[in-house]
Amino acid sequence: MTSHQEQRFLCETEEEIMFYDTDCGGVVHNLAYLRMVEKCRTRLAASLGFELREMGETGLFPVVVRTEADYRKPARLADVLVVRGWLAEWGKARFWCEFEVYRGEELLLTARQALALVQMPEGKVQRLKPLENEGPV
Repeated sequence: MTSHQEQRFLCETEEEIMFYDTDCGGVVHNLAYLRMVEKCRTRLAASLGFELREMGETGLFPVVVRTEADYRKPARLADVLVVRGWLAEWGKARFWCEFEVYRGEELLLTARQALALVQMPEGKVQRLKPLENEGPV
C-alpha cells in the first residue's frame, strides 16, 4: 500500500458496526467491508471531480474493474471504524484507489481497487484526462 500521507486526494469516513454488518457470531462479514470502502470511494471520487448528480446526468461513471482485499483482523458488533482512502495511481484508462480500515489504531483491512471511466449505457471505456497538480480532473 502507498502511504496515504503523501497523497493529494484523501478521504476519511466513520462507520459504526450494526447488526446488518455482522454474521450470527457478531463478526463483520466481508461484504460489509466492501460497502464501507464504497462509501469512502464515492466521497473520494467527488474530490476527483466525479460528483454523483453529474454522473447521473451525463452517464459517465468510474466503474470498479478490480478489487483486492486483505482481511487482517475482525471487527465486531458496535465497533466504530475509520475508513481511509486515497488516490494511489492515475493512468490513461484506469486509476487505483487504496483503503485502510481501522478500529482505533488497529489495522483491520487493506484494500485496493482499479476503476475505469465508462460511458453508459454504451459501456464504452473513456480515456482519463491528465490529473491536475492542484485539484480534481
